[in-house]
Amino acid sequence: MDDRYATDVLAAGWRDRAAKPVPQVAAELDLVVEVAQDGYCGAVTRVQGGNVELEDRLGRRRLFPLGGGFLIDGSPVRLTPPGPKEQGPRRTASGSFVVADQRARIALPSRILVEGKHDAELVEKVWGADLRVEGVVVEFLQGVDLLDELLAAEPPTASRRYGVLVDHLVPGSKESRIAEAVARGPHGRHVRIVGHPFVDVWQCVTPRALGIAKWPDIPRGTDWKTGICRAFGWPYETQADTGRAWQHILSKVHTYRDLEPALLGRVEELIDFVTAPPA
Repeated sequence: MDDRYATDVLAAGWRDRAAKPVPQVAAELDLVVEVAQDGYCGAVTRVQGGNVELEDRLGRRRLFPLGGGFLIDGSPVRLTPPGPKEQGPRRTASGSFVVADQRARIALPSRILVEGKHDAELVEKVWGADLRVEGVVVEFLQGVDLLDELLAAEPPTASRRYGVLVDHLVPGSKESRIAEAVARGPHGRHVRIVGHPFVDVWQCVTPRALGIAKWPDIPRGTDWKTGICRAFGWPYETQADTGRAWQHILSKVHTYRDLEPALLGRVEELIDFVTAPPA
């Protein structure tokens, strides 16, 4: 006959037998975690000497000992040192395999055009290695309003195509009206205009990469970048302030995983368009 009471229910460790094990998570770069004790939330910037450094959305950094006391999506975890990187085919920031011993290639006549400096810097950071392999140059327009002027000065052809990336390409926007006019015009066959739905390219960086829940909502009539800087408590009064804000945001982008899918597909489409053989 089975003895239901064969063991001592009050023996050492009886509390732990019913406890749910806490998963161990490697403290990899950019992992976003919350400190259970005080609610501090930040992304991993480095692990050193048994401590992990976290940076919050305002750029403030704090050190915490590795181990328990952290939350991911509200669930407890134990942070452990990151393991050694697996050796294998290296990839670029865009996810492509690195081309070994690639010689510099003469630039193609075709170009990818973006609206401003920040757009160009973001494309370079993620797709720069791929573009150099293909020989594609990225230039910025300082606004899609100047596209007609460029097309008139340097008309595109079958062997010199323009791929154009614009912000806020949504139905009824100024950008969509310009894109439709170019597509109907004499240069439409050799120009492809695509875009993302966000007000500014800053918003193409995922909230997760920045360690925030979502991008702040900025009231209509307020300069968007100024409103973002105010919401985050960053200086905003000069162009230099805005530039520093962007560099902070850009520093959080390491691979394509840090960007919104609405941007990723559009850039890949433009690369395919400007590198395809002339029809």
